[in-house]
Amino acid sequence: MAMLLAACLDAGAQQYKIEFRLEGATDSVLYIARHFRDQLQVVDSARAGKDGSYVFKGKKAWSRNIYALVHQDKEKAIGDFAIDDSRQFTITADAKMTPSTVKVKGSEANSRMFSYIARWNDAKQRRADIEKRKKNAATKERAEKEEQALLDEMKAYDDEVRHPKKSQVFFDLLNYFDDTDVPDTVTDKPYWFRTHYWDRLFSVKTPLPMAEMRYTPNLYNKLNYFFYGQLYHADSDTIIKEIDRLAARIGNDTAMLHYVFDHIEPRYFRSTRNIGWDAVWCHLASEYYLKGRCPWAKESTLYTMEFNYKRIRQSLIGAHGQELWMADTNQSDNPDDWISSHRFPTKYVILWFWDPDCHHCQEQSAELKTLYDSLLTAPYRPFEVYAVGYESDVAKWKKYVREHDFRWVNVGGPNVNIDYQEAYNVHGAPTMIILNEKRDIIMNKVIPIKSLLGFLKEYEKKRK
Repeated sequence: MAMLLAACLDAGAQQYKIEFRLEGATDSVLYIARHFRDQLQVVDSARAGKDGSYVFKGKKAWSRNIYALVHQDKEKAIGDFAIDDSRQFTITADAKMTPSTVKVKGSEANSRMFSYIARWNDAKQRRADIEKRKKNAATKERAEKEEQALLDEMKAYDDEVRHPKKSQVFFDLLNYFDDTDVPDTVTDKPYWFRTHYWDRLFSVKTPLPMAEMRYTPNLYNKLNYFFYGQLYHADSDTIIKEIDRLAARIGNDTAMLHYVFDHIEPRYFRSTRNIGWDAVWCHLASEYYLKGRCPWAKESTLYTMEFNYKRIRQSLIGAHGQELWMADTNQSDNPDDWISSHRFPTKYVILWFWDPDCHHCQEQSAELKTLYDSLLTAPYRPFEVYAVGYESDVAKWKKYVREHDFRWVNVGGPNVNIDYQEAYNVHGAPTMIILNEKRDIIMNKVIPIKSLLGFLKEYEKKRK
């Protein structure tokens, strides 16, 4: 019975012997790792032999894919190689596994892969040399002709070798992850490219099973390019549409959805990079995680996510700003003496949460004071500043306000009607919230003070 069970467990496994001979290598042990996002997951190891070689051998069901040979510190890859047509092969190279030095015995797939990479590396170097000569007027014309000849040469080479008769994983992935060409007839090319970006990944024919695609370096790079390249300057509505479109394509493939969401969700959480990106995170939380569409998420994770979602959604652009009532520097205990954040004659209100001990707050508050004071005698000042002292030491806050002669509305201390940190998702200083005449939030990021009037002017223009 035990022998039968062992035979069943070994059904997908086969003997393998993968040898690396790296001239000048000093590692006492090397590892084989698979790619997962931007990480390397170790799957095998081999110690340096007496002859300096590293031999990985045993019995294992290796998946067809691109793997990395990794240094003994497990942090840095020496280079990639393919496990494809053979499980018994030898790679000889220099210590850095430079493609031009690689010689392969026993694996046509690796031989063709390294040859291809070496040829392209050489072409890149040749083009770099040509680019230098293009900057010189005396050699520019000839260099341009050489450049065109090189491009034609490499195109012909690509057409010849990139589609081998027999399927090889390196070339399969290379072709598969190529960007889809935008038809010349398309007028809105960026939109077309964005909406067809994932066509190949979710086509009927894939070079690897979808679960295995997660262990290619290509998928991580493709995700990065899409969300932080193509969509870097997109508004939140556009990003949300593309997330929903991608999730619909993934469908019930939980492993792939897990891979994608683990990649993008942390980047949009409390993002300070772009205006409105916090709305993207709220959409992920409310429409996917909190609706049970992410079964991998732990209960503790969902609890924290729901807590953060309830706070962040209140301070999203477009939400109505909650009215604050706070005591000014007189620190009266009587609520009738407190000042409202909403009841000003100005069209806009800037809620400015700052800390006198914060160096950045000091700099920004000084710039805001210069702008504010310059408008004191102007015929029209579009905004009032409602500055909340984000400091538990009331005496220190009051002293700073007095010494720096802040003439706007200064409030702070414990006397307040609601928790403003929760109401406006204040998790650090400085924090800026801009309210319009309806006291709806139109900005929830700290923008440069010099851009403040320009922002309000642009906001007016868009509304018209």
